[in-house]
Amino acid sequence: MKRNRILLAAAICAFAIAPAFSQEPAPDAPPNVAVDKSEPPRVSPYTSFAPLVEKVAPSVVSVYTTKTVESQPVPREWRHFFGGGQDGSGKEQGLGSGVIVSPDGYILTNNHVTEGADEILVSIGMDRKEYVAKKIGSDPGTDIAVLKIDATALPAVTFADSDKARVGDIVLAVGNPFGLTQTVTMGIISGLGRGGMGITSYENFIQTDASINPGNSGGALVDTEGRVVGINTAIFSRTGGNEGIGFAVPSNLVRMVLSSIREKGKVVRGFLGTMIQPLTPELADAFKLKSLSGALVAQVTPDSPADKAGLKSGDIILAVNGAKVDDGRSLHLMIGALAPGTQVDVKYVRDGSEGNAHAELVEASGDAMRMASNESSTPNVSNVPNILDGITVGDLDSDARRALHIPSKVQGAIITQISPDSAGYEAGLREGTVIEELNQQPVKNADQAVQLSDKVEKTEKVLLKVWNKGESSYVALDKK
Repeated sequence: MKRNRILLAAAICAFAIAPAFSQEPAPDAPPNVAVDKSEPPRVSPYTSFAPLVEKVAPSVVSVYTTKTVESQPVPREWRHFFGGGQDGSGKEQGLGSGVIVSPDGYILTNNHVTEGADEILVSIGMDRKEYVAKKIGSDPGTDIAVLKIDATALPAVTFADSDKARVGDIVLAVGNPFGLTQTVTMGIISGLGRGGMGITSYENFIQTDASINPGNSGGALVDTEGRVVGINTAIFSRTGGNEGIGFAVPSNLVRMVLSSIREKGKVVRGFLGTMIQPLTPELADAFKLKSLSGALVAQVTPDSPADKAGLKSGDIILAVNGAKVDDGRSLHLMIGALAPGTQVDVKYVRDGSEGNAHAELVEASGDAMRMASNESSTPNVSNVPNILDGITVGDLDSDARRALHIPSKVQGAIITQISPDSAGYEAGLREGTVIEELNQQPVKNADQAVQLSDKVEKTEKVLLKVWNKGESSYVALDKK
């Protein structure tokens, strides 16, 4: 069992499944939050950060939650990591942090801090004055939630432009870990644009070595000007303790989420309709690409904007509205940052030639966002004398379709038997997998699969498009 873990740093563990967004109606919009887009000084004059802390700490609050849970024991490790636990009455209590973003009581925290909570209390200042908080909306895709308390003249933070942050910049993490008020730790930004860790659907984290501990979730990561550059969200840990790798949602993404929740009561994102898988060196070689830049389309959602624009599986998307697409994650972030109805120009490569597609984005549903963000895993690359050695294929009949829930649009040859000792098994092929294409040639039945495999040259890369468990993806095989 792997011991490495990505842990949410709050004193909460979610035991209930919450809807994708809060269903509460949007309130009147609060004033615009303060933003200072100038760069922080790269050579710091500070011998003490006390003035900075005195400026920021009053804006960081404690968030207490109570939720009803099923009458079952809470695993010890969750209580240890998150500080949660049942009080004997079927209630679970938890602790996190939050940041005041407007003087009239709007507060940012993490979605996982408040998810499923029956009651939310906010404690402000050293005197710990408490307020009942209302959840205005939440966004599991970025792990951000917006709260509102009935108060005025509160000390609100100023946001920095997180796009100007650089690796090596000094930052402070301000929060309330373990229930200790206004705790400050110092470090540097140790990475930017972190993603692919499965913490949230929209990952573009700032990485820091400033200590982030249970209860810090929802607290502020600030620069040397006292401006919020990120909202602390998670830690990477083998033990549950701090090991010097923490993650924060960048302030520019936070402000987008805040604005959308404030105006609509939820986050509304654009949806293109492409399932993306990682573009590995082996796949790039099989597609005869010169670089690994781009997003490989494994599947196109029927009747989606991508489908209507003519995009197909096997296309490699290179740019959207002129902005370069580095990989599937960057495409996911680009599309998610655009509003439904936005017109996009998509540059792609198909069969070695570049093309352009024009699409109008629609609103992403919760299921669509999860599908778009789920990069299909790519099986291992194997050396095989013949791609069907050790594999028996058959025609797709009605019984197979019914048993495996294979839609009628999926055509090909189904693997009926596969030897565990075969190279195909090592590459990830399994019984029930449907071979849809071989070297980008459509496979209609078992006989055609065999005929195409026999024609493959000994030194030729073999590219299979396969369908398995509701998804299509590509597999690269090396015939040496």
